[in-house]
Amino acid sequence: MKVNLEKIEKNTAYLNFEVDAEQLEKAIQQAYKKNAKRFAIPGFRRGKAPRKLIEMHYGPEVFYEEAMQILLPEAYQKGVEEYKLQPVDQPKFDVQQIETGKPLIASAEVVVKPEVKIEDYKGLEVEKVVHNVTEDEVEKQLLIIQEKNARLVAVEDKAAAEGDIAIIDFEGSIDNEPFEGGTAENYPLQLGSGMFIKGFEEQVIGMMPGETKDVSVTFPKDYNAEELAGKNAVFTVTLKELKRKELLPLDDDFAKDVSEFDTLAELKEDIKNKLQQEAKSVEENSLRASIIDKLIEKAEVDIPEVMINHEVDNILLKLAINLKQSTGFDLTTYLESTGMTLQELRDRYQDAAVRNVKTSLILEEVGKLENITVTDEELENKIKELAEMYKKPLEEYEKSLSPENKEGIKDLVLTEKIFDFLIENSNIIEKVKDNTKDDTIEAKEADIVDDESDNSEKTV
Repeated sequence: MKVNLEKIEKNTAYLNFEVDAEQLEKAIQQAYKKNAKRFAIPGFRRGKAPRKLIEMHYGPEVFYEEAMQILLPEAYQKGVEEYKLQPVDQPKFDVQQIETGKPLIASAEVVVKPEVKIEDYKGLEVEKVVHNVTEDEVEKQLLIIQEKNARLVAVEDKAAAEGDIAIIDFEGSIDNEPFEGGTAENYPLQLGSGMFIKGFEEQVIGMMPGETKDVSVTFPKDYNAEELAGKNAVFTVTLKELKRKELLPLDDDFAKDVSEFDTLAELKEDIKNKLQQEAKSVEENSLRASIIDKLIEKAEVDIPEVMINHEVDNILLKLAINLKQSTGFDLTTYLESTGMTLQELRDRYQDAAVRNVKTSLILEEVGKLENITVTDEELENKIKELAEMYKKPLEEYEKSLSPENKEGIKDLVLTEKIFDFLIENSNIIEKVKDNTKDDTIEAKEADIVDDESDNSEKTV
């Protein structure tokens, strides 16, 4: 078997194969043994007909395709290893000659990982946004905890107000005809939450427990249920029960009730520590994003379209998983609810995919240039760290890891080491976040998928 690299041009390698007639004959015989039972030849039980007789009935090429499936992958793998190619997609084979008694002659186009040219990656001038946690932020977080742990107290002699939990029965109709999804009993609705279509909650505000009234609303023209879009509807609403949040006083007893701490001061200190950890993570992400931006500016790399498409596929896969876990929607339902086509969604993530691929290629090149590798000890330490994070016994966690999982963890450690090297060799300029502004630090990340949520109106 001969394999020749003809050329590499525009990230595509062209391989030529020649398999001698003897090897081809062996592959054809192997194909015959595997597929003989598929052919019915008069006078022979299935699988017992001689190969020559089958070829006479069905043509001499009857086993060629199977023979090629045996030989071409072997020839391709030999070419990849011999010429140290790094394919990023499946090869495209072209067979020029296949005939019993003659050599098999074929070729393959192989899209390979592009060459990256990067210089001056040391001494980068990069920005790190520093976030100093303030007491106001601690207090805001404490108020959120207080709100989450509020008690619901029944209200009988007061009208419904914004923020109350209204337990309601409702029955909706359009032109005096009930419609699907327009009826419910004992539905808990937080007034002012915006959960129902515009105008519904506003008309429930002011009702007294036990009161029934008609609520008139108009469905938005872009409502996700087409049969209701733009229609006027009337809901007969009965306020069965009204509950109001009662906040617990912020004292030591509150700390004992909602946490493992005995005093409010200890709870505040814990909140501050957690906010500082989050701030440190954001700082790290902002620094990495700044480094990535600089590296992308300096690097020269021509990315094959197929790599970008594969990365878009990865992003959409993560998006689909996130949607299923957070909303229960699949990607098809999400597209229907947003009115987007799959191609529009793919286009939306095109730039992110390009950035992700560039980042991965550049970091890999820096790792090679600096001979940065991962030792067995470093890999084991990372596995221990992950086992602790997932709260699993180390032995059990290790058994659950496939070779691909371990390779992924190894890549994660390698990326961290490359970033550590770049950070150590960068000129870092710290910029303190302006805490007087009510905004958040936005840090780009090379492999993060934006969380998607369905912002369409919810059905009543």
